[in-house]
Amino acid sequence: MWLAGIDLRLTLLAVPPVLPAIHHDLHLNEAGVAALSNLPVLTLAGSSIFGSLLVARFGTRRALIVALWVIAIASSLRGVGPSTFILFSTTFVMGLGIALLQPVFPALSREWFPSRVALATAFWSNGLLAGEALGASLTLPLILPLVGGSWERSFGVWGVSVALVAIVVMLFGPRSERNAERIQPAWLPNFRDERLWEVGVLQAAASITYFGANTFIPDYLHVNHQEHFVAPALAALNLGQLPATLAFGVIPIRILSHRFACVLMALLLAAALAVFLIFGGWLGIAAAAFIGFWGAYTLILSFALPPLVAKAGEVASMSAGAFTIGYSVAFVMSLLSGAIWDLTHVSATAFIPIALAVVILIVLGPRLGAAAHFAEVNLRT
Repeated sequence: MWLAGIDLRLTLLAVPPVLPAIHHDLHLNEAGVAALSNLPVLTLAGSSIFGSLLVARFGTRRALIVALWVIAIASSLRGVGPSTFILFSTTFVMGLGIALLQPVFPALSREWFPSRVALATAFWSNGLLAGEALGASLTLPLILPLVGGSWERSFGVWGVSVALVAIVVMLFGPRSERNAERIQPAWLPNFRDERLWEVGVLQAAASITYFGANTFIPDYLHVNHQEHFVAPALAALNLGQLPATLAFGVIPIRILSHRFACVLMALLLAAALAVFLIFGGWLGIAAAAFIGFWGAYTLILSFALPPLVAKAGEVASMSAGAFTIGYSVAFVMSLLSGAIWDLTHVSATAFIPIALAVVILIVLGPRLGAAAHFAEVNLRT
């Protein structure tokens, strides 16, 4: 679960470090940059339901293997070029693979660890966040020098790493789900369920913050003559997420989602964004680390909810529905951010949607946290 969790974001977050080079070589404007960075997010929004269908028809292990190979092959093919058409089309297919993969993990958490769902979620989420950190922090200092500075070949290197994980799963992954619930799983999300919409909107808050920061921090620093801070800022943003998994591993959800905790985290996010925009430099890097922590905190909370609150056999479908809502909102908001920047020529406007995330956590965090705590107690008993 941890190794495969890495591949949920590894190839996706290999893009921001080389965005300036892609921007230059393919002559993309800021809206085009936002579209490229968030195309997999749109694919996740539109295709996560197929991941739920894959789990329902073939089981979690087979769904895991198929999705990993789709990601590996598509990511490698992104390096055929440079070509705008090839880059966008293969990025779309790679996003499809991630969409197929993501609903597998909440189902595995419920099947294999019904009494420790939050801890299991923390483990695979740690893999996801480690993948983000590796892709964002190692591309510039390690991978690009290995491939002669070619952003196209760097995508191939990350694709091969995903293929290796797929082989590991094929050789050593569990052959059966002996602990799976004996019920025919549902694959189509129930979009009339109010709880599903709440989880999806909470996930949108995390995605708006995290993907927005990854998309616009590189170009923001470039236009403000701080390009030498791009690599450390992206590394801080992504490495800052890792402590959040530790928090969910040792601190009960009822505490992490308490109203006081949610309000405090929301206010700290607003403060961190202000520090990044006003001061920049090393203070900005510290602020980026907290922005990453906040995004991971909110994201893991949203990941842990479906295995806890969904009915038996509906974990993957609720997760897929939440992904559809969350990633759709994130994609639209990112495009709007890029368009506002292009229109106003004020770089700071790209970060306006993060203010929405502050409000969402304050409103929905405590409500969903209370429901998760109640469900966790029932599962343990």
